[in-house]
Amino acid sequence: MKQDPERFELLIRAHYPIIVVETHEEARFRDMLELLAAKHDWPLFGWNVADGLARLKFGEPERVLDTYQLTLALGHLYKSPQNGVFLFFDAHPFLDDPVNVRLVKNILQGRQRTDRTLVFISHALSLPPELQRFATSFSLDLPSYDDLYQMMREEAEQWARMHGSKVKAEPAALQQMNRLLVGMTLEDARRLVREAIQNDGAITREDLVRTQQAKNDMLNHDSILSLESDTARFAELGGLSALKDWLALRRPAFFGEVQGLDVPKGILLTGIQGCGKSLAAKCVAGSWGLPLLRLDFGVLYNKFFGETERNLRQALATADAMSPCVLWIDELEKGIHGGDGSFDGGSSRRMLGTLLTWMAERKRPVFLVATANDIDPLPPELVRKGRLDEIFFVDLPGDADRQAIFTIHLQRRQLDEQQFDLAALSQAAEGFSGSEIEQSIVAGLYAAHAQQATLNTAILQTELGRTRPLSVVMAEKLDAMRAWAEDRAVRADGPAVEAV
Repeated sequence: MKQDPERFELLIRAHYPIIVVETHEEARFRDMLELLAAKHDWPLFGWNVADGLARLKFGEPERVLDTYQLTLALGHLYKSPQNGVFLFFDAHPFLDDPVNVRLVKNILQGRQRTDRTLVFISHALSLPPELQRFATSFSLDLPSYDDLYQMMREEAEQWARMHGSKVKAEPAALQQMNRLLVGMTLEDARRLVREAIQNDGAITREDLVRTQQAKNDMLNHDSILSLESDTARFAELGGLSALKDWLALRRPAFFGEVQGLDVPKGILLTGIQGCGKSLAAKCVAGSWGLPLLRLDFGVLYNKFFGETERNLRQALATADAMSPCVLWIDELEKGIHGGDGSFDGGSSRRMLGTLLTWMAERKRPVFLVATANDIDPLPPELVRKGRLDEIFFVDLPGDADRQAIFTIHLQRRQLDEQQFDLAALSQAAEGFSGSEIEQSIVAGLYAAHAQQATLNTAILQTELGRTRPLSVVMAEKLDAMRAWAEDRAVRADGPAVEAV
């Protein structure tokens, strides 16, 4: 994979007239571009509304007078024979002005005489339609493990020069701190490292806990991509034996422990609500010892044009940076639809294209677990083999699985399952989902409290008898889902796939 400087240099050499850079790391991008300009002897200019147009170089910039307004800066550039790279900071509010759009087009039409590249940079930026055809986009990769380690060394050396003593930290603590910082921007990571070091000149367990919490807060801030701390183990998941066997067989290949096998890409879990799809996603991460990132498609849609795809690209880039990890896309059908996307201005089709490109081209070990209650709206290009390794259908639990689910939820509430007739409870709960079984125990505990009694089999049977499960309320729809899955998906609770 090419590094950021190589990728950007390739765009310059390809003579793209406009390059759009969306990033919060303005200083990092500028440093990279100044080094590239010095290396290749590119004339480099920068503009912002506070300083106007200036020749950027090491030391004091050379300012161009009377260019604080974007119109004046573009007008100067249009009349000037100066070639080079021109970096515009936060110019997007002024690109709605038709005069500025016309000036940019005039500058581009003069490229045969003067070789210029216009670089527009901001945290979020969308060009007017008439300029988009001239533009390409560039994004900084999140810093790698090695980048972050180098930054930590720089901060430790700076602290040592100021205080005359080395930063205290065990190698294991440094490695763990480094892992925690992966997935963050360089400046965010630097602030957390400085906070840890400046506190007491050491990296301690308390610093690691604080860094983990800070990272969770940063990822969860916009609710698009969240780092889930509540993972689980397969022992906490009743049934789904075929899914468990499938994952166990592929775990060594994902971690590179065997040669000659493709790294597993991911799975789609569809089926009846409340039967363990979300818990299964948590179990993959917990059992494999990987961080779990949850992507919420429900909040991706944004009223501003272009925000949806930008949010998705940023979320997928973060998942790549945090690899190896599990990326859980819950209720996939709410964000990705078939059709031409006319109902939402084509946003869903663009999101689909972004997701498909990432699924096909990603090189990092990110295991995708997508869940969907209704697979009908999903486009065929998303669910075909090759995009995902397998589609599993999660049905209502059978008798043995219902007994296992009762055992799990009774033990979770510090109740002795041996004091209950699990066979009788399983028979009473025929047609119940796992979540409906859990809720029967919750309701039984309330009933037992009201009766000033201890929860027992009879009370649970009464609560089960009062409930009309989803298999009764929506019987026709569930039958249709089973019919669809008959020849299209693997039963998650069936025999192991390899044993068939």
